[in-house]
Amino acid sequence: MKKLVPAFLLACTAVAAPMDVSMAQDAKLAPIFDYVKSDVTPWLNDPAIIEAVKAQDAANANLSAADIDALDKKWRAEVDGSDHSMIDGVLNNALSKFLQAKKEASGGKITEIFVMDAKGLNVGQSDVTSDYWQGDEGKFQKSFGAGKDAVFVDEIEKDESTQTLQSQASVTISDDTGTPIGAITVGVNVDAL
Repeated sequence: MKKLVPAFLLACTAVAAPMDVSMAQDAKLAPIFDYVKSDVTPWLNDPAIIEAVKAQDAANANLSAADIDALDKKWRAEVDGSDHSMIDGVLNNALSKFLQAKKEASGGKITEIFVMDAKGLNVGQSDVTSDYWQGDEGKFQKSFGAGKDAVFVDEIEKDESTQTLQSQASVTISDDTGTPIGAITVGVNVDAL
């Protein structure tokens, strides 16, 4: 019996170490999660977001993987090129104006916002993203891909251009029936929280 107790305690210690690491990471991400839940999710059911995502979901329903790839390549070329017609079309739409106003109203807590449709394509954004298709990235897969009410807070990283600590939080967007229709990613300035 005496040999079982030390073995049991050793086993518990081995399990507790990874949990402590995970819990420490969760503790660092908790303020970001709390900010998104209290300050972002209340406006995710705004008609400006819901109607724009529904409209793009309908328009993009029949896009193939090749179509999505072509759109993403066009976007990426525009980021580095002189023709910005596709980017300007998104940045100047009503949803992007709504998101730009939300970013401005955050008092520096939000660094960027972009909304994606059910395929992971940008619907609206506060700032230019490097690519148009987010469907292959964790921010989309761990929010929209996880279903209704999913929230994914990514690791905190230092933004070299602004020298601030930032994290991206992504949330599934659902329609009034609770059906997931897209996702939103919000860049959060951790230093401003």
